[in-house]
Amino acid sequence: MSQSMNSTTQTYEVRLQINGEAHDLQLDPQRTLLDVLRTDLQMVGTKCACNQGVCGACSVLIDGEAKRSCLHLAVAMGDRDIVTIEGLEQDGALDPVQQAFIDEGAIQCGFCMPAMAIAAKTLLAENPNPTADEVRHGLGGNLCRCSGYVKVIDAVLSLSGGK
Repeated sequence: MSQSMNSTTQTYEVRLQINGEAHDLQLDPQRTLLDVLRTDLQMVGTKCACNQGVCGACSVLIDGEAKRSCLHLAVAMGDRDIVTIEGLEQDGALDPVQQAFIDEGAIQCGFCMPAMAIAAKTLLAENPNPTADEVRHGLGGNLCRCSGYVKVIDAVLSLSGGK
């Protein structure tokens, strides 16, 4: 990270590794990762809802773990591996979590589902065979107003053979 000054704002040159690609950006040190993803990089699958780290809609994978991007300053992410919902798809194929959400009818309005899929990736990486209660706990930090969670839980369980 290198520092530069202009007449109004101090900015930093940061290389962010997102979805396997390097992005060289000149950033104000107060901008969140969420803002940079959505505004600068047009990765709008990561949603902005509460902007306070409560709802989970902005979750991305940071070094393989679901984290709320609204709580992380972008300039501090230079040495981290960041994966958004867009990055789960590989070579035109949906990630198994994304496909399970579709197959099980877990997709409703789509606003919170990207972050639910991110949380499910973390959960399944840590516990490949969760129980329904463990799935509920693992997804507990993600709020959804329209799904009722049942189909989301079914989707995660379908990946573990627990359904």
